[in-house]
Amino acid sequence: MLDIHSSARVDVDPLLAAQNDMGVCDAIGQYAPAGKPNAMNAPHPGKVAGIDSTVPPPAHTVAPVSTPSPAPGAVLQDRLAGWVSDLTTLHELTERLARTGALDDALHELLRAGAALVGARRGLVVLEPADGHGPSSTVGLGLAHADLGHLETVPRTATSYGQLIDNPVGLPGSGAEIAHADLLAEDGLDPRHREVAARLGYAASYALALSTESAGRLGAVVWLYDEPAEPVERQRHLVGLYARYATEHLARLVELERGRTKLATIAEELLPSRLARVAGVQLAARHRTGPRGGGDWYDALPLPEGALGLAVGSVTGAGPSAVAAMGRLRASLRAYAVMEGEDPVAVLSDLELLMRLTEPARSATALFAYCEPKQRKIVLAGAGHAPPLVIGERRTEFVETSLSAPLGMLSCWEAPSVELSPEPGETVLLYTDGLLHRTGDAMDRAFGRLHAAAASVPKSLRDDPGSIADHVLRHVLPDGLDEADSQEDVVILAARFE
Repeated sequence: MLDIHSSARVDVDPLLAAQNDMGVCDAIGQYAPAGKPNAMNAPHPGKVAGIDSTVPPPAHTVAPVSTPSPAPGAVLQDRLAGWVSDLTTLHELTERLARTGALDDALHELLRAGAALVGARRGLVVLEPADGHGPSSTVGLGLAHADLGHLETVPRTATSYGQLIDNPVGLPGSGAEIAHADLLAEDGLDPRHREVAARLGYAASYALALSTESAGRLGAVVWLYDEPAEPVERQRHLVGLYARYATEHLARLVELERGRTKLATIAEELLPSRLARVAGVQLAARHRTGPRGGGDWYDALPLPEGALGLAVGSVTGAGPSAVAAMGRLRASLRAYAVMEGEDPVAVLSDLELLMRLTEPARSATALFAYCEPKQRKIVLAGAGHAPPLVIGERRTEFVETSLSAPLGMLSCWEAPSVELSPEPGETVLLYTDGLLHRTGDAMDRAFGRLHAAAASVPKSLRDDPGSIADHVLRHVLPDGLDEADSQEDVVILAARFE
């Protein structure tokens, strides 16, 4: 029998432990030199393939050639390489998440990254902040809208996300995760849940709560497996780290979304809740607010003797201060329009004087039109504002207005007014500069795009000013630019004369 010195023996238990998910520091501590082992207390190698390694081979046989066990240092090196790879992956995924600036984009990125980490193909995230102030939404990965509808028919108490959101304390295990390795084999599974799982074709699920001490409870995310499965400990550890970071990022986006919603609500409340109804003219308006809130406004107010005042304008800047300035300016213009609306130049002159006294650090563009629908007559004046556009069967042209400076830019503002007589069935389109700026083109090309969009309005839509405004928006701002997060507000006010 070969005489193996005790110092050359390999302890198998540490190697097996190193192959499990021990930390780097634990592995280093495990393989630290501990002196020469006692021969009486040294552990014996385990059985391999039913052979008791403690029984010596017969003396007349040649000792078999054994495969040397990997050195402890090599195992530790492999473990370190694995940890570096995991940290690199985690870093890349969190960087991609950090680049998302919209809440919906962040939720989709969370689902995609988590699915890659746990080895799933589908999933859903339910956003329901604990304070009840919203926003609330459900986003799916690999699930159609109808599939999400089927999942919502499952009793909430029987779903993983429902248990994590509604009962965060007292759940099995840590309370932060729920794993169903084989849903269809579970005896206590809700019948409706079993039916929906069979219909959608998933057999296992893994759910995590989106909750941290600083962010609070935001919701839960669930990944679905096509076959019975569950993530291993290493996968759970990685996705847990990622989910904690994602929760903090989502909390910031939730607060940002709430601020945007409040600002947009205030801006909408400062604008007309409904447009005036005056005989001989049909009105429609479209308003798109930027993420920070802007100072664009529109107005349509009835005036004495059946007249109508139309106004659009834009205050410089963005955010709450610009929204507040817009409200003050619009209210002042309404007052001046009621007193001397038949003279648009006087209305804008009074508004400019008010701005110089009360808003010395701001400027604004504005256009005011005094309309007599029965006579189809319009008298308008503009202060640094884009010219209106007349849309009809025989013509599509910009109204020639005199060049003038914005309000608040000169010590005294005054510009001549312009008279316009639209034909029956023609629509006068008033708009703010944001419609042109959002295109990203130079101003001459943006004006050309606007003119082409107005000229291409189908005949079937020309009787409805709202349809005309929608057509212009879709063609001037394609690919969803009218809904995109742009710093520019957009206002369109369409008046069709009968």
